[in-house]
Amino acid sequence: MKYIKIFNLICVASVGLGMASCDDLFEPAIENNLGLDYMNENAAYAEGLLGNCYVMIPESGNTSYTFSEVATDDAVSNDATNSYRKMAAGQWTSSNNPMERWRDCNFAIIYINTFLSRADGVHWADDPMVARMFLDREKGEAYGLRAMFRYYLLQSHSGFDINGNLLGFNIVDDPEDSNTDFNRPRDSFADCVNAIYSDCAKALELLPTKYETIVNTSQIPSKYAGADVNQYNRVFGESFTGRMSGAIVEAFRSRVALMAASPAYTKSGMTWDTAADYAAVVLDHIGGISGMDPNGCTWFSNTSEIDALGATKLTKETIWRSNNDETNSLESDNYPPSIYGKGRVNPTQNFVDAFPMKNGYPITADKTKSGYDENNPYADRDPRLEAMVVVNGSKVGSGSTVIVTAVDGTTKDALNKETGSSTRTGYYLRKLLRQDINLDPNTNTKQRHYKPRLRYTEFFLNYAEAANEAYGPTGKGSHNYSAYDVIKAIRKRAGVGLENGDAYLESIKENKDKMRELIRNERRIELSFEGFRFWDIRRWGLSLTETAKGMSINNAAATYGVINVDTRNYKDYQQYGPIPYSEVLKYSNLQQNQGW
Repeated sequence: MKYIKIFNLICVASVGLGMASCDDLFEPAIENNLGLDYMNENAAYAEGLLGNCYVMIPESGNTSYTFSEVATDDAVSNDATNSYRKMAAGQWTSSNNPMERWRDCNFAIIYINTFLSRADGVHWADDPMVARMFLDREKGEAYGLRAMFRYYLLQSHSGFDINGNLLGFNIVDDPEDSNTDFNRPRDSFADCVNAIYSDCAKALELLPTKYETIVNTSQIPSKYAGADVNQYNRVFGESFTGRMSGAIVEAFRSRVALMAASPAYTKSGMTWDTAADYAAVVLDHIGGISGMDPNGCTWFSNTSEIDALGATKLTKETIWRSNNDETNSLESDNYPPSIYGKGRVNPTQNFVDAFPMKNGYPITADKTKSGYDENNPYADRDPRLEAMVVVNGSKVGSGSTVIVTAVDGTTKDALNKETGSSTRTGYYLRKLLRQDINLDPNTNTKQRHYKPRLRYTEFFLNYAEAANEAYGPTGKGSHNYSAYDVIKAIRKRAGVGLENGDAYLESIKENKDKMRELIRNERRIELSFEGFRFWDIRRWGLSLTETAKGMSINNAAATYGVINVDTRNYKDYQQYGPIPYSEVLKYSNLQQNQGW
């Protein structure tokens, strides 16, 4: 990685900016050659260093999703140019890597390190108390952002070298310039995890758990004794919601701990009980299971809630979110073609089969218990299936158009009817899409959307997975709830097992292996199409090569047949991602992951 002339990329930011998407928080001034010393007397200029970092957050778009599920068994794309489709077909290399985060994350860390080296010398405000608060918050943000970028580096690029060493990234805490030696070996995975934990600890000393506008001095932390309400709100008030907070830092710490304890990284020596503890810290802020949002699994279709969101408000389900934008881009890409969509992301039969019956039994269970009928496969299924997937006969869009995906369908919605727009699996995506949008060119309506960057359901599932491994299904460790308690609450919220007391869950509640399987399945459903599946498969050490399947239906004959859609061409070594080929070429001491 070569030195960047940071002062040529500085962006100017307003210290008083409020809630916005990370890429809207700062307005870059690309041609600004004032030099780094200028920041000492110009706080907005100094903050521009952090502004660049917010813009560089992976997948930071307001309502855009990468849909990396297309690289897994959960989805395919009807777009032949889709990078994840090509990746799954065997075109994944160290110089052609859709999952690459090495450059942007390392560049962001350069900005952060430079900022931290100079923050103490910046004139943040004329008021000494306010200046002290600003310094704390800005440095806290910087440490939190660095922890986050290091997490993404570890997730994307950690792996084993040819000597069997589990490596992470290059740990760099100090500013770099043209005299820096960049030809460094990577640090161990365990050292990288500990560096992230260290950054989190520093951030948590400086940041509030959340930004809120207070009304009396008793709410001011003791370290700011003597401050008044206006001073505190000027720096830590609700208008800063959307910036790095203590709650966000704790959430990323939980992500790191879960990944580090997972089967693919057991050589690191990290433990499941640490992962459970860090997830519980996140959940205990809302009272544990009692704070679970009853509408958390339908957050994307809670239209009245979405429309009512102000600039600084979080929903009960969200820890961190993007701006609340008015758009129809997701619907344009993914509505079925008969209602003017491109039908891009097609859920697979593999994914549909993951949904249990409404009574909680898997469709693979004894039919006398599950009631599953392969000749009527969508009847009496988990309600989340209808909420997330468009099946043959579903109604979609503002006009409740009936979508026929059967091979004998007469519209472009039919299976493989039209290359590049029709479904390849017999399914279309419903999750994330608003159903009150009309894409008819004569109407073309838009509605508000937001993207949750962190939501509580993820951390309930983090806790369930870690607690099951650390304490068993019903063990609680030092906490007030178990993996079983969490999964029962999630399934109850979804409307699963309500009439029979979730008999399937009860039957496996003492079986750690079966509970593990169920937790992973619940995670697959609840976090679907939000960018988790690819990374989960890899950290669990499972195969990415499962063939993507679909469903061919003939309405006239009332027949259903599972079909193969896409084979997956992954190699064993691709359980871990590569270091970019161009970087390895430049630096002889930068070890590549084995196989790449």
